[in-house]
Amino acid sequence: MWLLIAFIAVPMIEIALFIQVGGVIGIWWTLLIVLATAIAGSYLVRSQGLREIANLQRSFSELQDPTEPLANGAMILFAGALLLTPGFFTDIVGLSLLVPGVRKAAYLWARSRIKVKSFTMGEQPPPPGSHPDDRVIDAEFEDVTPNKKPTHGPSGWTQH
Repeated sequence: MWLLIAFIAVPMIEIALFIQVGGVIGIWWTLLIVLATAIAGSYLVRSQGLREIANLQRSFSELQDPTEPLANGAMILFAGALLLTPGFFTDIVGLSLLVPGVRKAAYLWARSRIKVKSFTMGEQPPPPGSHPDDRVIDAEFEDVTPNKKPTHGPSGWTQH
């Protein structure tokens, strides 16, 4: 239901803002502002996105909880989509998601509303019903069958 309201309300807000801003500063300045926010937003999304990827890699290498860097990356990606969408309302929301304090507040709000039942890192326990001695054995082998004549010629996928 909320998604339907958003798909109806956001374009209506954008159209109203285009009419109001275009009436005050003119169509060409309005289009220039929309283009400039898309270009600046793309640069900011790229630089902040690369920083969050580095944070995510660091959290994996240090075996820390990767939820915050993943959430920040998702919000930066969403900000990029909003900034590439023409409009003032989407630009304001997209630019606000590029502010680290806003992302932190959104992350903390979402975290307070989501309950995680379990989180594990490292070796997982064996699945129920499996025997503790069940193991995968990594080995090498050599074919010791006597030389047999092939029944057909080599295909284009094999080398002989």
